[in-house]
Amino acid sequence: MTWVPVFLGLGIGLYLAAPVEPSLAGWGLIAAVGLAALASVRALGPGLAPLATALALVALGAGLAGARVRAVEAPVLGFRYYGPVEGRVLAVDISASEAPRLLLDEVVLRNMSPGRTPARVRISLFGPMDWLAPEPGQRVIATAHLSPPSGPAEPGDFDFRRHAWFDRLGALGYTRAPVLLLEPAEEGALPLARARHAISAWMRARIPGDPGGFAAAVTTGDRSGLTPAASDALRGANLYHLVAISGMHMGLLTGFVFALVRGGLALIPPLALRLSTKKLAALAALPAAAAYLALAGRAVPTERAFIMAAVALVAVLLDRRAISMRAVAVAATLVLVLRPESLVNAGFQMSFAAVVALVAVFGAASPMRLARRGRLWRWAMPALLLAMSSLVAGLATAPVAAAHFNRVALFGLLANLLAVPAMGLLVMPGAVMTALLAPLGLEAAGLAMMAVGSGWILAVAEGITSMDGAVGGVPSPPPLVLPLLAAGGLILALWQGRGRWAGLAPMAVAALLWQGAERPALLVSDSGGLLGLMTAEGRAMSRERTDSYAAGIWLENDGTLAQRADLWALGALPERDGTVRLTLADTPILQVRGTRALGALEGCGGAAILIANVEVPGSRPCETYDLLRLRRTGALALRVGEAGELVIETAGAHAGLRPWTRQGPRPEPEEAPRIAGLLVAQ
Repeated sequence: MTWVPVFLGLGIGLYLAAPVEPSLAGWGLIAAVGLAALASVRALGPGLAPLATALALVALGAGLAGARVRAVEAPVLGFRYYGPVEGRVLAVDISASEAPRLLLDEVVLRNMSPGRTPARVRISLFGPMDWLAPEPGQRVIATAHLSPPSGPAEPGDFDFRRHAWFDRLGALGYTRAPVLLLEPAEEGALPLARARHAISAWMRARIPGDPGGFAAAVTTGDRSGLTPAASDALRGANLYHLVAISGMHMGLLTGFVFALVRGGLALIPPLALRLSTKKLAALAALPAAAAYLALAGRAVPTERAFIMAAVALVAVLLDRRAISMRAVAVAATLVLVLRPESLVNAGFQMSFAAVVALVAVFGAASPMRLARRGRLWRWAMPALLLAMSSLVAGLATAPVAAAHFNRVALFGLLANLLAVPAMGLLVMPGAVMTALLAPLGLEAAGLAMMAVGSGWILAVAEGITSMDGAVGGVPSPPPLVLPLLAAGGLILALWQGRGRWAGLAPMAVAALLWQGAERPALLVSDSGGLLGLMTAEGRAMSRERTDSYAAGIWLENDGTLAQRADLWALGALPERDGTVRLTLADTPILQVRGTRALGALEGCGGAAILIANVEVPGSRPCETYDLLRLRRTGALALRVGEAGELVIETAGAHAGLRPWTRQGPRPEPEEAPRIAGLLVAQ
C-alpha cells in the first residue's frame, strides 16, 4: 500500500511533463498496457507481480491526470480585451502590488458568446473604491483590460497557464475605472465565501495590524490582511508555512479538539469507565476538521490537510495506528485521485516530504524511548520532540523549498523553534475558544490569545530576517533534480532492509546536477523590451523598469539577492538611441526599442540576431525576433554550447503542445516535429 501513491504520482508526473497531449490512439495504448499489466499480476507470481502492479498504477495515474484536465476544461481568452467586464464576485484578496483583487465567475464580456467567455476572470482594482466594499456574491461591472494567462518568464520556468487551467481561470487583468455594483449579494448565495469574508473582516477589526491579518489568515485562509513587509519577513524566516493552512494547522486544531473532548470526558467517571473516550474524541474532532475545511475555502492545501487528518481520525475509530506510513499513503492516494495536479504543487511536495520524513525517523528512533530512562528525560521531552520534529521536517522540505522559491532560510530552524510553540499553545487554541465563545459574546479571551501568539510569531520573523545572512539565494535546479531527490528520499523512507541505502545514489546525482547547473548567458523577455546578460557581478539588465515581473523571476532563478536597479547600474548593456548591442559566442546581437529606432535601422545593423519590442515589417537579413514572433515563441534563453556555438531556446518549445498552451507561447513550426519526437522517445 505504501508504494501505491508513488507509482500513481509517477504516471501523473509523466503525463504532465509530456511535450504533447496523447492522441486517442495514445490513450488506447496506455489503457491497454495498464490493463494487460493488471491482468498478468496473478500469473506472474510474487516475484514479478509487484512490477506489473506498478506499471498498472503508472497507467492509472496518467489516465487520472488526463481525465482531470478534461473535467476542468473551460474557455481561455484568446486575445487582449478592453471593455466592460461583468461578473459575480467569488473571492476578494490583495495582489502583490497591494491592490484589491476580485475573482469573478458568471462572466459577461461585450460581443462574446457564452461558449467563448472564460468561466472565471481575476481583476486587480487600481481605481477609486470609496463607495463599494466588495464581498462574495455581489454582481459588479467595470471597464477593464484582460489578457490570457501568461506563459513562462523564461524557457522551462513555471508555466502559470497550467495552474490557471486547473483553476478554470481564463483571463487576468486590471482596471483603473470605478467598479460599479449591479446587484447586491443574493440571500443564501455563496454562504461559505461570505461567512469567510465576514469572519476575516471581523477578526481584523478586533486585532489591529499585521497580527490581525495573521490571525485571519490561519482562521479563514484569507491572507489579504498581511502587509508585504510581514509576508516577506515570514518567508525570510521560513515561517510562511504558518499562514498557509496546511497539515500543521489541521493537526493542531483537531488535536486540541481531540484533547479537549477526551479530557472533558475523563472528568466524568461514569462515561470514562464505560465508553471509549478516544473514539468519542475522534468523532468530535472529525466534524471540527470538516468545518475548518469549509471555512478555509477548500483550497488544495486545505483539502490535502483535511484528508490527512481524516485518515488519522478514522484510523483511531478503527483501532488502527493514527500515524503510520500506511495512513500517509492512503492520504496521498486520495489527494492524487481527487486532484492529480497537486503533484507538481510546492505545498503537496513539502507537506508530504515532511510527513514521510517524520514518520520514518520517529519510527526508527523515537525520542519517547528516552522518557523511560528517568524524570529528567520526561521533563525535557516536549522540547526534544519540538527540536527533533523541526529539524527533520526542515531538512526534508529545504531542498523542495529551495528548488521552488530559490531561497534558503539559514536560521529557519531557530525561527521554527521559537514560533511553532506559540502556534500550538496560543493561536490555534485561541481560534477554537473564539469560535466556541463568540456566539455568547465572550470571545475576548480567545482573541487575546490569538493576538499575543500572532504578534510573537511576527516579531520572531522580523527579528530572524533582520539578522545578517538570514536568507541565501539558490539557482534553479535542472528539471531532473527534484524527481531524483524524491526517488531517493522515498527509497530511504519506504524500502525495507539495507537496500534502502540505495536511495542515497539518486540523491547524490541530484546534488551533482544542481551544483553544476548553468544559467542562460542571455535572457529575452516575451515583449522584446528587456535583456538580461549574465556577468561576473550578476545578471545585468538593459532597462531599469521595463518587464518588472520577468526581471524578478530571472533574478530569483539566478539565485541572486541583488536588486534590479543595482544590476542595471552595472552598465553592461548600455542603450544608445533606442538600441542595445552585444556579442555572445562571436554572434552580434542587436535589440531595438520603438518604431523610431527601428525606422532608423538599415537591415539588421550588422547583427546576426535582431530583437525588437515592435513589429518588424518585411524580411531582414538576420534571425529576427520581433513582438509578433515573440508572442508565439515566448521568452528566449541564449546559451553557449559545448562547441562554442550559440543555442537559442524558446519558452514555447519547452511548454509543448498541451491543452493549456493553446493561447500564448507554443513551439514554432520547425520545432513541432522535434517536440513530437520527444514523446515517441519516451
